[in-house]
Amino acid sequence: MIKIVHIITRLDRGGSAQNTLLTCLGLNGKYDLVLAHGLSLESQMTGWEKQSVNTQIKKAAEGGVKLIAIPFLMRRIDPIHDLRAFLSLWKLMMKERPHIVHTHTSKAGLLGRWAAKMAAVPIIVHTPHGHVFYGHFGSIASKFFVIMEKLTGSITDRMVALTEAEGKDYNTFLVCNPDKIVAIHSGVDIDRYAAARVNIEEKKRSLGLDPKGLVVGTVGWLLPIKGPMYLLKAMEGVFKSHPDASLVYVGKGDLEEKLKKEAVRISVSDKVTFLGWRDDVPEIMQLLDIFVLPSLNEGMGRVLVEAMAAGKAIVASDTGGIPDLIIHGHNGLLVPPKDSNRLAEAIITLLKDTHRREEIGKNGRLLAKRYSVEFMVDKIETLYEGLLAKKGRTFSARSPSTRSRSLESPQLNALRFNGAGRVRREIRKK
Repeated sequence: MIKIVHIITRLDRGGSAQNTLLTCLGLNGKYDLVLAHGLSLESQMTGWEKQSVNTQIKKAAEGGVKLIAIPFLMRRIDPIHDLRAFLSLWKLMMKERPHIVHTHTSKAGLLGRWAAKMAAVPIIVHTPHGHVFYGHFGSIASKFFVIMEKLTGSITDRMVALTEAEGKDYNTFLVCNPDKIVAIHSGVDIDRYAAARVNIEEKKRSLGLDPKGLVVGTVGWLLPIKGPMYLLKAMEGVFKSHPDASLVYVGKGDLEEKLKKEAVRISVSDKVTFLGWRDDVPEIMQLLDIFVLPSLNEGMGRVLVEAMAAGKAIVASDTGGIPDLIIHGHNGLLVPPKDSNRLAEAIITLLKDTHRREEIGKNGRLLAKRYSVEFMVDKIETLYEGLLAKKGRTFSARSPSTRSRSLESPQLNALRFNGAGRVRREIRKK
């Protein structure tokens, strides 16, 4: 069986980690899967968050995914820890001898791909999970990062962009050959959000919300790049036109305390609720009249798909990969990032028009079906199959179970090393 090693800096409630876990679970049984990850200490997860992530990890392990913790693999830059993480990853690959290494996020992508190169791994794939060349770091750090990505792009067989817009970044910054870029949207458990049923008034009461009031909410990290401060600023105007409205933040992050203090300063703390990370997000989505994503930069915004699947009206920033998902006026309203006034106007427009909210929500529910987990996994499997077929001859010295087999053609070699039905059908046709 083909062995694939996935590498990610941390496993938490973030989109990149959830995407990676869903990918491994979806591919389980088709490949021999290893998931190497950091200890996730920087995520500062609460007890509930740790329990939720541990449940997912346990499910993956029970499904046959081999999980390996790399203690020195972390998000922040630390030369000593980074060197130790690199050596740990190199040793892991020398031991596991994978056919494919698939890295996720920036730090794991740089260290993991070079470790794979040093270990002579035949196929290297990377998913950055976002528009990583601007907005995340300072100008000097961003320039250095672009240089490092250009160097690392030269040893990468495929770059997986979550959206077409993200793929264009790699062309704009000349990071790698355009032929190496493939767009595969992040997968979402559509049914979990579409089928959620809840007594809305009772749920609102349980969360301390007005059972009859309008609710505006967002889900995600409370970090500067996600723009939660701009949403709070926008809600000042919203509260003036709709005194019965409430704002709900689901998630945690460095800005949480600052947001709470700002809510007190502008005298709206009684209208703003911080729920932290929760496992009942599908139910909470049902309470929202409008879902808002005020990000300054966003790779894709998989939470938008969750809101679409829940049939929610959406207001989001016109940035990054968001316009790939949201068609302005059809399944949401787009506003310029960092513009609290325009954000407030869009929210107020939808709060005043129940019919339009319902129409936008209905359109979004239909579009959400394009972003299922099954569709994502199928496209990733197709990507792997193509790369295996292209580089099939390189495996003869790596897989003991196949050394004695003749390698008459790359297509036949792909069939022997990949049990996918699609490859079998293509061989029969030929």
